[in-house]
Amino acid sequence: MIIHSDETADIPTPSGMMRMHVFRPAIAGRFPGIVLFSEIYQVTAPIRRLAAMMAGQGYVVAVPEVYHEYEPAGTVLAYDKPGTDRGNFLKFEKPVAGYDHDARAALDWLAANPHCTESLATMGVCLGGHLAFRAALDPRVRAAVCFYATDIHSATLGQGRCDDTLARVGEMRGEALMVWGRQDPHVPFEGRQMIRAAMEKAGTCYEWHEFNAQHAFLRDEGHRFDAALFLQCMGMARDFLARTLHVSA
Repeated sequence: MIIHSDETADIPTPSGMMRMHVFRPAIAGRFPGIVLFSEIYQVTAPIRRLAAMMAGQGYVVAVPEVYHEYEPAGTVLAYDKPGTDRGNFLKFEKPVAGYDHDARAALDWLAANPHCTESLATMGVCLGGHLAFRAALDPRVRAAVCFYATDIHSATLGQGRCDDTLARVGEMRGEALMVWGRQDPHVPFEGRQMIRAAMEKAGTCYEWHEFNAQHAFLRDEGHRFDAALFLQCMGMARDFLARTLHVSA
């Protein structure tokens, strides 16, 4: 499916204007919406390609700039040590309430978008995996696709490094697709088990997949990229979203 991939929307949040990058089918019609949360580097080229792939399956995809309070609109952090250091600093500098306000604003915008059906999902990688999971505590979210979500097990997201995401998992009304790399040092075996146990206890509806892969195995830049696994995971995400959002395959 051919898409529009050069649109942006600057939307208000309690902490200032937030730029979202919008990817959507180029044909007439209304489509389910996905808020795609990036890793700590914001809307990089690999994130744009991921968004384009999902939009090409028939979704309106909105990618917010997660550090909009701290960086000028359009800022992309580099995949290098200074970029990593800055992204990690901001991950813990931003209050959890700020992440929540941003997610709510993004979902509100999608729900009101004339190209969207109001059938909503979240998706994310790394930091974005956590944000997608947390955003799915909003009852409007039917599905969350979370790849190697960091800091859920340790409850260390945001300022003060003390979030309540896992403690609130019982609020999730939609279904979650959780995907992990077994060689990911950021989410060790014990951490993955803690997350799964909490989801079981809460009665969460979910799918759970673990692969022999490192952190960031979906990022198509760098030595950790696994192309075969990327294609497999994209197929899983497509089937999952088609089922949970009632989209024809």
